[in-house]
Amino acid sequence: MLSDNPVITMLGRKLRLAVIGGGPGSFIGEMHRSAARLDDRYELVAAALSSDPVRSTAAGVRLGIGEDRAYPDAAALLDGEAARSDGADVISIMTPNDSHHEYAAATLDLGFDVICDKPITNTLDEALDLVKRVEQTGLVFCLTHNYTGYSLVRQAKAMVADGQLGEIRLVQVEYVQGGKAGEDDPDPAEGIPWRYDPVRGGPSLVMGDIGTHAHNLARFITGLEVTEVAAEVGAIVPGRLIDDYAGALLRFDNGARGSFWVTQAAAGVENALRIRVSGTRGSLEWHQEQPMRLLFTPLTGPAEWRTPNGPGTLPLAARSTRIVAGHPEAFLEAFANIYSDAAEAIAARRSGTTPDPLALHFPNAVDGAIGLRFVEAVITSSRDGGAWTDATS
Repeated sequence: MLSDNPVITMLGRKLRLAVIGGGPGSFIGEMHRSAARLDDRYELVAAALSSDPVRSTAAGVRLGIGEDRAYPDAAALLDGEAARSDGADVISIMTPNDSHHEYAAATLDLGFDVICDKPITNTLDEALDLVKRVEQTGLVFCLTHNYTGYSLVRQAKAMVADGQLGEIRLVQVEYVQGGKAGEDDPDPAEGIPWRYDPVRGGPSLVMGDIGTHAHNLARFITGLEVTEVAAEVGAIVPGRLIDDYAGALLRFDNGARGSFWVTQAAAGVENALRIRVSGTRGSLEWHQEQPMRLLFTPLTGPAEWRTPNGPGTLPLAARSTRIVAGHPEAFLEAFANIYSDAAEAIAARRSGTTPDPLALHFPNAVDGAIGLRFVEAVITSSRDGGAWTDATS
């Protein structure tokens, strides 16, 4: 359970945070800012919230940011904060996918630590470039695959690492949404959203939007890497030009087998991210829409429900919850865990101290590049008629 504030212990103050993107009308922008506030490890000091300079400045002022730090655009923010003695320590990026590389590269080059919304970039080459810059600078790069912040997802990871499932043999992961099930989505009269533009949203809408989440979740819990895929990607809704469905068989680096499917066109479904992991000693199941329960079914015993801070909670999960057993917490708290762990790593780097190793499980630039490599492999396999395709190079 979270207690003291390691950032203030190490630095004597909160981290100064600036945000790029996530302005008026952005769901994910508010989630980022709320996550940063929850554990008092950041102070929001600057923002460039919109690609429209007037809207950007006005939105920053409405958030309580001083007029001199409510910037008209990202370039002005980076230049302005780099020039200040009390400038931002960390830049958080939540803009359309095609700008992630540009802003993250510029941020790293100026010496800021980075928090970036997923996917890390639209292309593998761009992602590998960011990995190189992070390695060269030694700065912290946090990628907000926020589902890895749920306490019971971390409990599942810890149970696998502890050997409670034995050798992993099977992994089944799916992420099913219904928000794009309508044949009139998007409405041309309202303009085409940036996610539907392959240049801005990436080569596969469904893979960039939710496929990377499902893949990252499987890697996070199991500690395994996907080595080969046999996949199909396309559109379920007739006439749609972007991908709204993907399915794949998976081969993992330890010989395990798996299945993966994602869609945003399942009418009536909300946000059904699910995973089942089976080993030689038992299986785990977790559903994001019922995030307070983790099912463990051992090979030679009765089924067990694990709950946050309940019996059997392991240290990685215990540090990821703010409650006593029996109280609900979910999406926002998971997002905040990613921010809080990144804050501890950033503060440790800046103070020359060592962070708690349990704080270093947040996704990073390498995870982002591995996710983009998986996306490319899925697309390539589908174009080759579902042929088994290398997902490691």
